Amino acid sequence: MNDHAIDADVEPRALLVDYLREDLGLTGAKVGCDTGQCGSCTVLVDGRAVKSCAMLAVQADGADVTTIEGANPATGLSDLQEALWKEHGVQCGFCTPGMVLTLQQLLADDKAPTEAKVRRELAGNLCRCTGYQSVVRAVLSLVGRDCGPGDE
Repeated sequence: MNDHAIDADVEPRALLVDYLREDLGLTGAKVGCDTGQCGSCTVLVDGRAVKSCAMLAVQADGADVTTIEGANPATGLSDLQEALWKEHGVQCGFCTPGMVLTLQQLLADDKAPTEAKVRRELAGNLCRCTGYQSVVRAVLSLVGRDCGPGDE
């Protein structure tokens, strides 16, 4: 968990998000919908964005789990987080951890995603504050692209 080994007995029916929040005190993953629709609970499991409200904690046994608490480099904000801050891609912050981890996976998989691809990847993360434009602009600023019509 965030580069630390965890050895614990876990209730077999415990959801990963509940284990993270209640047992480990890692509250960055939020419980927004309990159905995997909003993305606020997203964490990385072996480098893949996963809705932790739809995964049992025991399913993460032996996996490398990264929460938003483990996503920051020792020097402060990641380049992605810095770009989100500069482009005003965060507001209330409720959905931000899930978006950051979803986008972190996207950028690990595709070093130069198009605007359309960024928007597709964000489809599983609901945000009521940003309208997504500033989030997309932040990601594209990292890869030297502009937000605009016709970017496929």
